[in-house]
Amino acid sequence: ILMTMLLTVIVFSIERFITISKATGSGPVDAFVRKVKSALATDNVNEALAECDKQKGSVGNVINSVLHKYKEMAVEPNMTKDQKVLAIQKELEDSTALELPMLEKNLTIIATLASIATLMGLFGTVLGMIRAFAALAQAGAPDASALSTGISEALINTALGIGTSALAIIAYNFFTSKIDGLTYSIDEAGFSIMQNFASKHN
Repeated sequence: ILMTMLLTVIVFSIERFITISKATGSGPVDAFVRKVKSALATDNVNEALAECDKQKGSVGNVINSVLHKYKEMAVEPNMTKDQKVLAIQKELEDSTALELPMLEKNLTIIATLASIATLMGLFGTVLGMIRAFAALAQAGAPDASALSTGISEALINTALGIGTSALAIIAYNFFTSKIDGLTYSIDEAGFSIMQNFASKHN
């Protein structure tokens, strides 16, 4: 059971690493956000959209949707400026809501295994100690082989349980911080787009 848990953590960690790497896109996210900001500062929305096409990934996809809404609102004659800004904000929230579940998928499994692996290791330790004490309880000379087998079983379970749990906790925290970083970048770029629109359009 513990070996299965360890392999599950390794497999899901590799799968999340590949998915989140793809979601980041083709270049550093910070540099991409800076390029989008500088393109909008010169009122060059098409250049910002071109940067999104180069970047790809979740951040690029969300900002691409928001920029298309930006262009649409720029020529919308029947809405007030506040309504247009709210429409851009809603597009940002909707696009983010579509991308985030893909990033967070399977993280709950890793988090669950982080808790359960320690308990399963402890359970295996108890079973091993029961076997060891059962060997000691036999009448006459204790069976050294059965005794050492029980103690060995207990220690192996302890090591596997703690190791699996530690790996799962490290993986979960690493991926969570990566997702938080991507979300922050999306929010930063989205806020810049809304500020830019509010300052340059009526």
